[in-house]
Amino acid sequence: MKKLNKTTRSNTFTYLGVTLVFIVLEILGVTGHISSMLKGQLVPICAYAIMAISLNLTVGVLGELSLGHAGFMSVGAFSGLVAAMSLQSSIPSTPLRLAVSIAVAGLFAAIAGVLIGIPVLRLKGDYLAIVTLAFGEIIKGIFNNLYIGADSRGLHFSMLTDSNSLGLEDGGKIIINGPMGVSGIAKISTFAAGFVLLLITLFVVFNLVNSRAGRAIMAIRDNRIAAESVGINITKYKLMAFVTSAALAGMSGALFSMNYSTIVASKFDFNTSILILVFVVLGGLGNMWGSIIAAAVLTILPEALRGLANYRMLIYAIVLIVVMIATNSKLLQNIPFLHRKDDEKSNQAEGGGANE
Repeated sequence: MKKLNKTTRSNTFTYLGVTLVFIVLEILGVTGHISSMLKGQLVPICAYAIMAISLNLTVGVLGELSLGHAGFMSVGAFSGLVAAMSLQSSIPSTPLRLAVSIAVAGLFAAIAGVLIGIPVLRLKGDYLAIVTLAFGEIIKGIFNNLYIGADSRGLHFSMLTDSNSLGLEDGGKIIINGPMGVSGIAKISTFAAGFVLLLITLFVVFNLVNSRAGRAIMAIRDNRIAAESVGINITKYKLMAFVTSAALAGMSGALFSMNYSTIVASKFDFNTSILILVFVVLGGLGNMWGSIIAAAVLTILPEALRGLANYRMLIYAIVLIVVMIATNSKLLQNIPFLHRKDDEKSNQAEGGGANE
Protein backbone atom coordinates (compact mmCIF):
# COMPACT_ATOMS: atom_id res chain seq x y z
CA MET A 1 0.00 0.00 0.00
CA LYS A 2 2.89 2.31 0.80
CA LYS A 3 4.34 1.74 -2.67
CA LEU A 4 0.98 2.30 -4.30
CA ASN A 5 0.62 5.59 -2.43
CA LYS A 6 4.10 6.55 -3.59
CA THR A 7 3.10 5.80 -7.18
CA THR A 8 -0.06 7.88 -6.80
CA ARG A 9 1.99 10.80 -5.51
CA SER A 10 4.42 10.34 -8.39
CA ASN A 11 1.58 10.51 -10.92
CA THR A 12 0.10 13.57 -9.20
CA PHE A 13 3.44 15.37 -9.35
CA THR A 14 3.64 14.58 -13.08
CA TYR A 15 0.20 16.10 -13.70
CA LEU A 16 1.12 19.16 -11.64
CA GLY A 17 4.48 19.52 -13.38
CA VAL A 18 2.93 19.43 -16.85
CA THR A 19 0.20 21.87 -15.78
CA LEU A 20 2.74 24.28 -14.27
CA VAL A 21 4.82 24.28 -17.47
CA PHE A 22 1.68 24.96 -19.51
CA ILE A 23 0.65 27.89 -17.30
CA VAL A 24 4.15 29.42 -17.39
CA LEU A 25 4.37 29.14 -21.18
CA GLU A 26 0.88 30.60 -21.61
CA ILE A 27 1.79 33.58 -19.41
CA LEU A 28 5.04 34.10 -21.33
CA GLY A 29 3.14 33.89 -24.62
CA VAL A 30 0.51 36.43 -23.55
CA THR A 31 3.15 38.87 -22.29
CA GLY A 32 5.26 38.46 -25.44
CA HIS A 33 8.27 36.97 -23.65
CA ILE A 34 8.44 33.84 -25.78
CA SER A 35 10.25 33.62 -29.11
CA SER A 36 8.40 32.89 -32.33
CA MET A 37 10.59 29.82 -32.82
CA LEU A 38 9.53 28.32 -29.48
CA LYS A 39 5.90 29.31 -30.02
CA GLY A 40 5.90 27.40 -33.30
CA GLN A 41 7.36 24.33 -31.58
CA LEU A 42 4.79 24.06 -28.77
CA VAL A 43 2.25 21.89 -30.62
CA PRO A 44 4.91 19.55 -32.10
CA ILE A 45 6.42 19.19 -28.62
CA CYS A 46 3.03 18.09 -27.26
CA ALA A 47 2.56 15.69 -30.17
CA TYR A 48 6.02 14.17 -29.79
CA ALA A 49 5.60 13.89 -26.00
CA ILE A 50 2.33 11.98 -26.51
CA MET A 51 4.08 9.76 -29.06
CA ALA A 52 6.93 9.07 -26.63
CA ILE A 53 4.54 8.20 -23.79
CA SER A 54 2.51 5.90 -26.04
CA LEU A 55 5.63 4.13 -27.32
CA ASN A 56 6.91 3.85 -23.75
CA LEU A 57 3.78 1.84 -23.00
CA THR A 58 4.89 -0.71 -25.60
CA VAL A 59 8.65 -0.61 -25.05
CA GLY A 60 8.97 0.22 -21.34
CA VAL A 61 5.85 -1.37 -19.83
CA LEU A 62 5.11 -4.24 -22.22
CA GLY A 63 8.78 -4.82 -23.00
CA GLU A 64 8.43 -5.21 -26.79
CA LEU A 65 10.49 -3.24 -29.32
CA SER A 66 8.38 -1.51 -31.98
CA LEU A 67 10.05 0.31 -34.88
CA GLY A 68 6.91 1.28 -36.77
CA HIS A 69 5.22 3.67 -34.37
CA ALA A 70 5.24 6.45 -36.97
CA GLY A 71 2.90 4.24 -38.99
CA PHE A 72 0.16 4.64 -36.39
CA MET A 73 0.92 8.35 -36.25
CA SER A 74 0.39 8.59 -40.01
CA VAL A 75 -2.90 6.65 -39.84
CA GLY A 76 -4.13 9.12 -37.24
CA ALA A 77 -2.79 12.11 -39.15
CA PHE A 78 -4.48 11.34 -42.45
CA SER A 79 -7.74 9.98 -41.02
CA GLY A 80 -7.96 13.03 -38.75
CA LEU A 81 -7.36 15.36 -41.69
CA VAL A 82 -10.04 13.63 -43.79
CA ALA A 83 -12.50 13.99 -40.90
CA ALA A 84 -11.61 17.64 -40.25
CA MET A 85 -11.82 18.70 -43.89
CA SER A 86 -15.03 16.72 -44.52
CA LEU A 87 -16.76 18.16 -41.44
CA GLN A 88 -15.68 21.75 -42.02
CA SER A 89 -19.17 22.88 -43.05
CA SER A 90 -21.06 20.51 -40.73
CA ILE A 91 -19.10 21.50 -37.58
CA PRO A 92 -18.20 25.21 -37.79
CA SER A 93 -16.85 25.22 -34.21
CA THR A 94 -13.07 24.80 -34.49
CA PRO A 95 -12.44 23.22 -31.03
CA LEU A 96 -15.29 20.74 -31.52
CA ARG A 97 -14.10 19.82 -35.02
CA LEU A 98 -10.57 19.30 -33.70
CA ALA A 99 -11.87 17.08 -30.87
CA VAL A 100 -13.97 14.98 -33.29
CA SER A 101 -11.04 14.65 -35.70
CA ILE A 102 -8.70 13.52 -32.92
CA ALA A 103 -11.27 10.96 -31.74
CA VAL A 104 -11.67 9.63 -35.30
CA ALA A 105 -7.89 9.45 -35.65
CA GLY A 106 -7.60 7.46 -32.42
CA LEU A 107 -10.31 5.06 -33.57
CA PHE A 108 -8.69 4.33 -36.94
CA ALA A 109 -5.24 3.97 -35.37
CA ALA A 110 -6.70 1.53 -32.82
CA ILE A 111 -8.24 -0.51 -35.65
CA ALA A 112 -4.84 -0.57 -37.37
CA GLY A 113 -3.31 -1.64 -34.06
CA VAL A 114 -5.69 -4.58 -33.80
CA LEU A 115 -5.11 -5.66 -37.41
CA ILE A 116 -1.33 -5.46 -37.01
CA GLY A 117 -1.15 -6.63 -33.40
CA ILE A 118 -3.01 -9.94 -33.77
CA PRO A 119 -0.40 -11.55 -36.08
CA VAL A 120 2.64 -9.47 -35.06
CA LEU A 121 2.48 -9.91 -31.27
CA ARG A 122 2.99 -13.64 -31.68
CA LEU A 123 6.58 -12.71 -32.49
CA LYS A 124 9.14 -11.31 -30.07
CA GLY A 125 12.54 -9.68 -30.00
CA ASP A 126 14.23 -8.84 -33.28
CA TYR A 127 11.47 -10.46 -35.34
CA LEU A 128 8.81 -8.19 -33.83
CA ALA A 129 11.01 -5.13 -34.45
CA ILE A 130 11.53 -6.08 -38.11
CA VAL A 131 7.82 -6.71 -38.76
CA THR A 132 6.75 -3.43 -37.12
CA LEU A 133 9.39 -1.65 -39.20
CA ALA A 134 7.90 -3.22 -42.32
CA PHE A 135 4.41 -2.17 -41.20
CA GLY A 136 5.52 1.47 -40.94
CA GLU A 137 6.93 1.39 -44.46
CA ILE A 138 3.80 -0.32 -45.82
CA ILE A 139 1.56 2.36 -44.31
CA LYS A 140 3.74 5.08 -45.83
CA GLY A 141 3.49 3.37 -49.23
CA ILE A 142 -0.30 3.12 -48.97
CA PHE A 143 -0.73 6.83 -48.25
CA ASN A 144 1.73 7.70 -51.02
CA ASN A 145 -0.64 5.99 -53.48
CA LEU A 146 -3.98 6.91 -51.93
CA TYR A 147 -6.33 9.55 -53.36
CA ILE A 148 -9.37 10.77 -51.43
CA GLY A 149 -11.78 13.49 -52.52
CA ALA A 150 -15.08 14.86 -51.26
CA ASP A 151 -18.12 16.38 -52.95
CA SER A 152 -21.88 16.54 -52.33
CA ARG A 153 -22.14 12.76 -52.79
CA GLY A 154 -19.63 12.05 -50.03
CA LEU A 155 -16.06 10.71 -49.97
CA HIS A 156 -14.41 9.10 -53.01
CA PHE A 157 -11.40 6.78 -52.81
CA SER A 158 -8.87 5.64 -55.38
CA MET A 159 -5.48 3.91 -55.28
CA LEU A 160 -2.60 3.47 -57.71
CA THR A 161 -4.15 5.85 -60.23
CA ASP A 162 -4.46 9.63 -59.98
CA SER A 163 -6.86 12.24 -58.67
CA ASN A 164 -8.81 12.32 -61.97
CA SER A 165 -10.13 8.83 -61.27
CA LEU A 166 -12.07 10.10 -58.26
CA GLY A 167 -14.83 11.45 -60.49
CA LEU A 168 -15.53 14.49 -58.35
CA GLU A 169 -18.37 16.87 -59.13
CA ASP A 170 -17.70 20.51 -59.93
CA GLY A 171 -16.79 22.16 -56.67
CA GLY A 172 -15.50 18.94 -55.16
CA LYS A 173 -12.12 19.01 -53.43
CA ILE A 174 -9.21 16.61 -53.26
CA ILE A 175 -8.22 15.85 -49.68
CA ILE A 176 -5.38 13.32 -50.05
CA ASN A 177 -3.52 13.69 -53.34
CA GLY A 178 -1.19 10.69 -53.36
CA PRO A 179 2.51 11.54 -52.96
CA MET A 180 1.64 15.24 -52.79
CA GLY A 181 -0.17 14.56 -49.53
CA VAL A 182 -2.69 16.96 -48.07
CA SER A 183 -2.49 20.70 -48.76
CA GLY A 184 -4.57 23.69 -47.77
CA ILE A 185 -4.98 22.42 -44.21
CA ALA A 186 -6.71 24.75 -41.76
CA LYS A 187 -4.26 24.99 -38.86
CA ILE A 188 -6.65 24.39 -35.96
CA SER A 189 -4.28 22.66 -33.54
CA THR A 190 -3.44 24.74 -30.48
CA PHE A 191 -1.09 24.48 -27.54
CA ALA A 192 -4.10 24.26 -25.20
CA ALA A 193 -5.46 21.30 -27.18
CA GLY A 194 -2.04 19.65 -27.05
CA PHE A 195 -1.88 20.17 -23.28
CA VAL A 196 -5.33 18.61 -22.77
CA LEU A 197 -4.46 15.64 -24.99
CA LEU A 198 -1.18 15.19 -23.11
CA LEU A 199 -3.04 15.07 -19.78
CA ILE A 200 -5.51 12.56 -21.23
CA THR A 201 -2.61 10.42 -22.44
CA LEU A 202 -0.96 10.48 -19.02
CA PHE A 203 -4.29 9.63 -17.36
CA VAL A 204 -4.89 6.65 -19.67
CA VAL A 205 -1.34 5.29 -19.36
CA PHE A 206 -1.04 5.75 -15.58
CA ASN A 207 -4.42 4.16 -14.93
CA LEU A 208 -3.62 1.23 -17.22
CA VAL A 209 -0.18 0.66 -15.68
CA ASN A 210 -1.53 0.80 -12.11
CA SER A 211 -4.53 -1.42 -12.84
CA ARG A 212 -4.90 -5.19 -12.62
CA ALA A 213 -4.36 -5.35 -16.40
CA GLY A 214 -1.20 -3.27 -16.03
CA ARG A 215 0.24 -5.67 -13.46
CA ALA A 216 -0.51 -8.52 -15.87
CA ILE A 217 1.26 -6.66 -18.70
CA MET A 218 4.34 -6.08 -16.54
CA ALA A 219 4.29 -9.71 -15.43
CA ILE A 220 4.40 -10.73 -19.10
CA ARG A 221 7.32 -8.35 -19.63
CA ASP A 222 9.30 -9.76 -16.71
CA ASN A 223 8.64 -13.46 -17.30
CA ARG A 224 6.28 -14.59 -20.03
CA ILE A 225 6.39 -18.28 -19.11
CA ALA A 226 5.70 -17.65 -15.42
CA ALA A 227 2.85 -15.25 -16.29
CA GLU A 228 1.26 -17.82 -18.59
CA SER A 229 1.64 -20.53 -15.95
CA VAL A 230 -0.58 -18.61 -13.50
CA GLY A 231 -3.36 -18.14 -16.05
CA ILE A 232 -2.59 -14.75 -17.60
CA ASN A 233 -3.88 -14.48 -21.16
CA ILE A 234 -0.70 -13.40 -22.96
CA THR A 235 -2.32 -12.41 -26.26
CA LYS A 236 -5.12 -10.44 -24.60
CA TYR A 237 -2.91 -8.24 -22.43
CA LYS A 238 -0.20 -7.70 -25.04
CA LEU A 239 -2.85 -6.66 -27.54
CA MET A 240 -4.43 -4.34 -24.94
CA ALA A 241 -1.16 -2.46 -24.44
CA PHE A 242 -0.34 -2.41 -28.16
CA VAL A 243 -3.75 -1.11 -29.26
CA THR A 244 -3.82 1.55 -26.51
CA SER A 245 -0.38 2.69 -27.63
CA ALA A 246 -1.51 2.78 -31.28
CA ALA A 247 -4.67 4.78 -30.47
CA LEU A 248 -2.71 7.41 -28.53
CA ALA A 249 -0.17 7.64 -31.37
CA GLY A 250 -3.00 8.19 -33.85
CA MET A 251 -4.48 11.00 -31.75
CA SER A 252 -1.02 12.57 -31.57
CA GLY A 253 -0.76 12.32 -35.37
CA ALA A 254 -4.03 14.23 -35.82
CA LEU A 255 -2.87 16.98 -33.47
CA PHE A 256 0.49 17.16 -35.27
CA SER A 257 -0.91 17.21 -38.81
CA MET A 258 -3.38 20.03 -38.16
CA ASN A 259 -0.54 22.29 -37.08
CA TYR A 260 0.81 22.55 -40.64
CA SER A 261 -0.65 23.71 -43.94
CA THR A 262 0.78 20.71 -45.84
CA ILE A 263 1.43 17.12 -44.78
CA VAL A 264 2.99 14.32 -46.86
CA ALA A 265 3.35 10.61 -46.07
CA SER A 266 7.16 10.80 -46.12
CA LYS A 267 7.00 12.86 -42.92
CA PHE A 268 6.10 9.67 -41.04
CA ASP A 269 8.97 7.50 -42.18
CA PHE A 270 11.45 5.21 -40.41
CA ASN A 271 13.46 8.20 -39.16
CA THR A 272 10.42 9.48 -37.26
CA SER A 273 9.97 6.09 -35.58
CA ILE A 274 13.62 6.09 -34.53
CA LEU A 275 13.32 9.66 -33.26
CA ILE A 276 10.40 8.67 -31.02
CA LEU A 277 12.36 5.64 -29.80
CA VAL A 278 15.27 7.96 -28.94
CA PHE A 279 12.89 10.04 -26.79
CA VAL A 280 11.84 6.89 -24.93
CA VAL A 281 15.36 5.56 -24.40
CA LEU A 282 16.77 8.92 -23.31
CA GLY A 283 13.87 9.57 -20.96
CA GLY A 284 14.17 6.11 -19.43
CA LEU A 285 12.11 2.99 -20.04
CA GLY A 286 8.89 3.23 -18.05
CA ASN A 287 9.64 6.85 -17.12
CA MET A 288 6.79 8.93 -18.56
CA TRP A 289 8.05 12.25 -17.17
CA GLY A 290 11.47 11.52 -18.67
CA SER A 291 9.85 10.90 -22.07
CA ILE A 292 8.17 14.31 -21.92
CA ILE A 293 11.45 16.05 -21.02
CA ALA A 294 13.41 14.22 -23.73
CA ALA A 295 10.76 15.02 -26.37
CA ALA A 296 10.75 18.70 -25.44
CA VAL A 297 14.54 19.09 -25.32
CA LEU A 298 15.26 17.17 -28.51
CA THR A 299 12.50 18.95 -30.45
CA ILE A 300 13.72 22.41 -29.50
CA LEU A 301 17.44 21.68 -29.74
CA PRO A 302 17.85 21.30 -33.54
CA GLU A 303 16.08 24.62 -34.14
CA ALA A 304 17.97 26.37 -31.34
CA LEU A 305 21.30 25.21 -32.81
CA ARG A 306 20.47 26.16 -36.40
CA GLY A 307 22.76 29.18 -36.19
CA LEU A 308 25.73 26.96 -35.22
CA ALA A 309 25.86 25.04 -38.47
CA ASN A 310 29.45 23.80 -38.04
CA TYR A 311 28.98 22.50 -34.48
CA ARG A 312 25.27 21.63 -34.55
CA MET A 313 25.55 17.83 -34.70
CA LEU A 314 28.46 17.77 -32.24
CA ILE A 315 26.46 19.70 -29.63
CA TYR A 316 23.40 17.57 -30.36
CA ALA A 317 25.38 14.36 -29.74
CA ILE A 318 26.83 15.74 -26.49
CA VAL A 319 23.35 16.68 -25.26
CA LEU A 320 22.10 13.16 -26.06
CA ILE A 321 24.87 11.67 -23.93
CA VAL A 322 24.28 14.11 -21.06
CA VAL A 323 20.51 13.50 -21.06
CA MET A 324 21.08 9.72 -21.09
CA ILE A 325 23.41 9.95 -18.09
CA ALA A 326 21.14 12.36 -16.21
CA THR A 327 17.88 10.45 -16.66
CA ASN A 328 19.50 7.22 -15.49
CA SER A 329 21.35 8.66 -12.50
CA LYS A 330 20.53 7.54 -8.95
CA LEU A 331 20.05 11.17 -7.89
CA LEU A 332 17.33 11.77 -10.48
CA GLN A 333 15.60 8.50 -9.65
CA ASN A 334 14.99 9.76 -6.10
CA ILE A 335 12.88 12.70 -7.31
CA PRO A 336 9.31 11.65 -6.44
CA PHE A 337 7.50 12.63 -9.63
CA LEU A 338 9.87 10.72 -11.90
CA HIS A 339 7.94 7.49 -12.35
CA ARG A 340 10.48 4.74 -12.75
CA LYS A 341 10.18 1.23 -14.02
CA ASP A 342 11.63 -0.01 -10.71
CA ASP A 343 8.59 1.37 -8.87
CA GLU A 344 6.32 -0.53 -11.23
CA LYS A 345 8.17 -3.76 -10.46
CA SER A 346 7.76 -3.12 -6.74
CA ASN A 347 4.04 -2.51 -7.20
CA GLN A 348 3.76 -5.74 -9.14
CA ALA A 349 5.58 -7.65 -6.39
CA GLU A 350 3.38 -6.23 -3.68
CA GLY A 351 0.12 -6.27 -5.62
CA GLY A 352 0.62 -9.82 -6.83
CA GLY A 353 0.00 -11.31 -10.25
CA ALA A 354 -3.18 -10.82 -12.22
CA ASN A 355 -5.17 -13.79 -13.38
CA GLU A 356 -7.44 -13.50 -16.32
